[in-house]
Formats: sequence, C-alpha cells, structure tokens
Amino acid sequence: MSRPSIDSNSVVVLGLNAWHGDAAACLLIDGEVVAAVEEERLRRIKHWAGLPSEAVQWCLDTAGIELSRIDHVAINRDPKARIGHKLIHAMKRRVKLSQITDRLNNARRVGGVIEELEHALGAPAGTLRAKLHQIEHHRAHLASAFFPSPFKSAAVASIDGFGDFSSAAWGSGVDSEMLELGRVGFPHSLGVFYLALTQYLGFSKYGDEYKVMGLAAYGEPKHKQALSALVQQRGDGGFRLDLKYFCHADGGVPMSWDGGEPTVGRAYSDELVELLGPARKPDEPLRQRHKDLAASIQAVYEDALFSLLRELSVRTSETRLCLAGGCAMNSLANGKILENTPFRELWVQAAAGDAGGAMGAALAVWRQELERSKTWAMSHAYLGPHYTQEQIDAAVASCPDELEESGAGQGELLSEADLVERTARHLANGHVVGWFQGAMEWGPRALGARSILGDPRRTDMQDLLNLKIKRRESFRPFAPSVLAERQHEWFESEAPVPFMGQVFGIKLGAQERIPAVCHADGTGRLQSVTAEANPRYHALISAFADKTDVPMLLNTSFNENEPIVNTPEQALSCFLRTKMDVLVMGDRILERIAADTPVESVRAALPQGAKQAAEQQRAA
Repeated sequence: MSRPSIDSNSVVVLGLNAWHGDAAACLLIDGEVVAAVEEERLRRIKHWAGLPSEAVQWCLDTAGIELSRIDHVAINRDPKARIGHKLIHAMKRRVKLSQITDRLNNARRVGGVIEELEHALGAPAGTLRAKLHQIEHHRAHLASAFFPSPFKSAAVASIDGFGDFSSAAWGSGVDSEMLELGRVGFPHSLGVFYLALTQYLGFSKYGDEYKVMGLAAYGEPKHKQALSALVQQRGDGGFRLDLKYFCHADGGVPMSWDGGEPTVGRAYSDELVELLGPARKPDEPLRQRHKDLAASIQAVYEDALFSLLRELSVRTSETRLCLAGGCAMNSLANGKILENTPFRELWVQAAAGDAGGAMGAALAVWRQELERSKTWAMSHAYLGPHYTQEQIDAAVASCPDELEESGAGQGELLSEADLVERTARHLANGHVVGWFQGAMEWGPRALGARSILGDPRRTDMQDLLNLKIKRRESFRPFAPSVLAERQHEWFESEAPVPFMGQVFGIKLGAQERIPAVCHADGTGRLQSVTAEANPRYHALISAFADKTDVPMLLNTSFNENEPIVNTPEQALSCFLRTKMDVLVMGDRILERIAADTPVESVRAALPQGAKQAAEQQRAA
C-alpha cells in the first residue's frame, strides 16, 4: 500500500473512539480517510475498550508522519452534552455519589486525551499541539453515516445503547449540514432493550446481540404481545421503556471500559423474570421457547424502528436513508427497511457501531468545524493493515515442516489468473479455504480480505464450520458473498449491500441450491461484491461461478473465537490449529504436509443427528 501524499499545507485529523467498546482510530488527510483500524485487531482482545494507542500508532506509521504532525484530534464524546438533563436525572433518581464521581473522572479523561496520547505513545509533553474537538456521541454517529455515503442529501438516524446521555437521534443531511429533528434521551433505549433481552437469553458477553438475530430465524414471535409492553412508541417516532423491567435507570449497570475486553452487568430486573419466566443459563440447551423469544425480541425492535423511520421519512421527504449506531448492525431489521418504510435507498457504513464514531468525529471536524468540502466517500472498507508478499513469505518460512506450496515452482509466485483458478477448484471440490489478501477490513465484517471461504452448495458446510473450525453455536449462520451483477438472480432485492449490513430473502428455487448460506427462514446476510471494490475477490467468485453456475461463496471471518486475524503470522496460526484445507496468502497457495485433507476427515466424523436435524430444519 502506497503512502498518502501529504505536504506542509495538508490538514491532518485524527478521529478516536476511546474508553468504550470497539475502541478505534481513524486518520484523515485533507478530508480523505487514509487509515482506520479497531484496537482489538492489534491487541487481540475482542471489542477492546480503552485508549486506542496502538491503532493511533499504526495510523501514523501508515501515513508516515509523527504525532506532532496532527492538526486536530476528534473524539466521539462530549461530557458537557445534555448536562441539564444529567443534573435533573441525578436529583430525581438520587444517583449514588460513586456514579457521579465515575462520570466526573470520565469527563476529565476525555478532556485530557491529548496528554493521554502523548503518554501512551511515549512522546514528551507538548509534542501533540493539535486542537481537541469533543464531538457529541450521536452527532459523530450521524456524521459517520452521512458524510462517507454516496448521497448529497438523505435522512439520517443514529440508534444505540447510550452515548452522552442519549440513545437515538435523527434528522436530515444536505452537503455539510445536518439538521437534528428528534432525539431519545436516557434512560429510554432500544439498544438497552435488546441488550437486556440478549442477557436474559443467556448470551452475556459484550456484543452478543447478533446471536439473538441468528436465533430468531428458528422461532415464531409468540411472545411479542408480552414484550411489547416493554417498549412504548411515541407519536413523534420516539419510544419509551417501561423501566420496571430494567436496571440501568436507578442503580445503574456495572460496566468496564478501560483497557481490556468490555463487560456489562445485568441489565434486566426481576420483574422481567416474573413476566417471562426463568432466564436461560449460558450453559443451558436452547429450547424452542428461547427461539420464539428471540423472534419476539426482534419483532418488537423492528416495530419501534420502522415507526421511527416512517415518521422520519414524512418529516424529511427524503427517499434515502443513512443509518448508524450499534443498532444499525441489526442486519435482519435493515433488510426489511425498504419494504416497511417509504425509503427507497439505504446506506449503512462498514463500521456502523461505536468504532465508526472515530471516523464520524473526524469527518464532522473536516466538514463542519473546518467547513471543508467533501473529498472522499466510502467505496470500500479495506482501510486497515496491509502486508507485502515479502512479509507473508517470511511468516511462511517460519514453519517449513508444516506447509507446502501448491501450484508453483520453488520460490515462484502464481499469476492472479492461476491463483483464482486453482482456489476456485479447491472450493468447488468442497475444501475450506483461508483467504488472506490486501488491506484488512474496517468494521466487524470479513469482506474478502480476511475471510474463511467455502462452497455454499454443501449441505454439511454450516455444521462443519460451526462445530469443527469456528467452534461456536451450531445455529449461527454464514454469509454469502455474491457477484453484484448477479445478485438479482438469487435474492429478492437487488439493492447493493457492499458491507454485509442487510439480510434479504433468497428466491424460491435458489434456497435449496445454496443450503450452507440459507438461514432457516429462507434468508441470507449477503455482501454484494464488485470488481471495483475488490478485484481479486470478484475474480475468485467469478471463477467459482464458471465451474458451478453459483455466483457466490460462503464467507465467514478468518478467526476462531478471537478478533479477525490481522498479520500473516496470525493467519498461519489460525489455519494450523483449525481444520481448514487450504491457505491462500497473497500470491501463494499453501496446504498442510499431510496425506488426507483435514476437512474430509472432519466431515466424516460429523454427528449424523446434527446433520439430519439441520436438513429437516432447512426443508421446513
């Protein structure tokens, strides 16, 4: 990757999401994003929360600049925001002194981020002379949604748990202006509703909400009426929680955001247990009741979301929508927005959650504080670390007794045509492929740079990957990466989904052809792949389509219960400790030195009962 051009007149803006889950850094030079990465990818701790010092250092190294060259630092937090509401809440609810002290300490830390960065990066005091901009949390989300989008004007909405004492904000954007039209403040939150019910279902780790989305496909919304009492819709598109079912408004929910994997304490109250019955324990089997609850949680969330968006459409008269915030990662709901609201186009950036707030804060400074024109739009998400073929080869050389090269002479590199042809042949033969190419993705989705790939036609592929390679719950679905130009042949919508942010129905007649990526309800969370965004990945899928007439691949993140792999060494480690067959890194195809392909031996050992149950579920 070539370094961006920079001269003495260039304006450098560093954006941060700090002291919150998914800490991240983003670097803008003259309004263009030149580097963006989540701290978890570098520290190898999922959702890492704290000051993203390693991400900042990587951004600086990528741009070839020193800390002192930064002109502006933008953080997606403003402790002064809604101060009056905070004081009123503290007096009404008799907030504990310890909670007030924590918030004051947090405010001091945000205000001192310049000094914190200098200390963390080992720079003398006074090195970083940048101006600090504290961008209110939801303003940063709205900026991250609208400013990188392809739209000149659009409706915009940010919905999440909480940030700066609010859980949602919405309005309209035109050029560099964003007009706020509504907001929901603490303690009411769709994000907290989903979090609390996720915990109730036994998924207690930070970020586990996506498991409820996956489980929802296996259930019916039989408990929707009971759960509807928890979320009351307002006439202006907003919403209120029935707070007796939640813990956060009075005593607060214990949270840890400083230097490690974030943790969140129990968010639901005993009244919820009285309403729904005993909560599921994390090690308890998943029963149909739990699946029906998941479907009901999703249905209640969708009702509130669509109500908000329909009102927003009326107030803005816009047909285009940009969405951000943690709730914008609900791809199941996102896929239904165009059919349930008047909006005709939807754009959700690759890192719609809190990591994306780093980019939003930086872009808000460039477009609004500095009043500069738009110079960049997010046409792809490959904004993270990139490794040369020499670096890849050095990593491979460290394990000569475990790997052998396929398809090339000693020391020779494959041409791209040969590389994709041979890899497509492996995939068509049912092999599982680790795919490590180019710059790493920005955001939580693997999009063909750090991916594990498989044949979507294989009826056993989902079980194989979940049980023996990813080592995760068997109900978890996998995503199809489909050629954008052939999406309309297989899916019920041809709206582009470049960042895997929407779930669409798979057409009848196509579902049985791609069982490995067809969820139990006949849907798939797709990625539309274009030759412009990722030429090599597009070529690989095209080569697979030439062999099978199926223009897509099963795509899941290159990891095993860890953050997505970043370096060649991490890719090799993951490959060697799991049961993948083939590893494609840069211009080389690598296999284990073994007689039998690992996946075939694992496939033979898969429990027949699990496979039969999966087949019956898909057939139903």
